[in-house]
Amino acid sequence: MNGDHVIAIYESIAGLTDEMLAAARASDWELLASLETRCGKHIATLKDFEDTVTLSEQHRNRKIDIIRKILEDDRDIRNLTEPGLRRLSALIQSNQTEQKLINTYGIGS
Repeated sequence: MNGDHVIAIYESIAGLTDEMLAAARASDWELLASLETRCGKHIATLKDFEDTVTLSEQHRNRKIDIIRKILEDDRDIRNLTEPGLRRLSALIQSNQTEQKLINTYGIGS
């Protein structure tokens, strides 16, 4: 693996995060999860090999630009998904509380 390969992987991740953002905007949670899995595989490849590659200044600058874009997409995805996750968490908590009441007192709604 060389610097061009490392940058190509980062660019693939950036493309996937862009698709993930589009999926989140469309509330296509299955596609989002699938893309997240693919993204994770690319990240695992980077973790395995990136430390063995010395990047040129040009590659380092490109990597920084790509990482900024990935982080922006990640922020936007979280902004779209977190409200729904909070509602789901509250619903789960409510159901757990109801189940505890039923188990303890034999009551419920």
